[in-house]
Amino acid sequence: MPHVAIKGHQLFYEDRGNGFPLLFGHSYLWDGAMWEPQVSALSAHYRCIVPDLWGHGRSDPPPQIPYSIEALAEDFWTLTQLLGMERFAVVGLSVGGMWGIQLALSHPEAVAALVVMDSYVGSEPEENRLRYFGMMDLVEKAGMIPPPIREAVLPLFFSPVTLQQNPDLPARFQSALASIPAERIPGILTIGRAIFGRSSLLEQLPGLKVPTLIIVGADDRSRPPHEAEEMARRIPGARLEIIPQAGHISNLEQPERVTALIRDFLKATVG
Repeated sequence: MPHVAIKGHQLFYEDRGNGFPLLFGHSYLWDGAMWEPQVSALSAHYRCIVPDLWGHGRSDPPPQIPYSIEALAEDFWTLTQLLGMERFAVVGLSVGGMWGIQLALSHPEAVAALVVMDSYVGSEPEENRLRYFGMMDLVEKAGMIPPPIREAVLPLFFSPVTLQQNPDLPARFQSALASIPAERIPGILTIGRAIFGRSSLLEQLPGLKVPTLIIVGADDRSRPPHEAEEMARRIPGARLEIIPQAGHISNLEQPERVTALIRDFLKATVG
């Protein structure tokens, strides 16, 4: 499977399909495989580039400590250039949306369309920031993601509807968290601290001139709909879609609805 060297570290990515290129960005604590329902459908018409975030999946730990959303955006820009992608669309969820917006602001000539899902580029609200940094300190001390943390994050990722009606999805997620090797924990925490300690991009959003679709789960507790609404108000011409019965991982909780929205948006913007 393909890797590229960026700053001396190996970044894993998947490359499927042909056509106009799409660059996907996955959520914190997941990996590129979370996009399988969308990539399976979209790769029939588009080239889908699906990297694993530093410290996640099959990518190396971050090249340095501390790290930042700005550095992530430049790393994924480097990936596109190594792959010869002159123009492309970005589809990013959670941290994928954060670095996706930063990349679009930094390289507007290259980003033809932007899908931002369950994400927010304002600073992390202070109450959340303190909570998440406290959780990461506990994980660091334990050298693993302990059962109480694994249990506590479930309602942050999934709708109550998902937890009740599709329990296999959160169960697989919990199992994946439990199986993270101890040597991977420092890299994951480095990315987490970059996410929750990020600087705000809200004031820059009016300068974002790329066609933008914002999607958020109606039940997303991590990135509630009012944050998506705030970004949509600031981005010229942005379209907002709120997905019923979905939480933070809306693309897996309501895959058919989300895939159809992305497909129709891409057809209208990049062909």
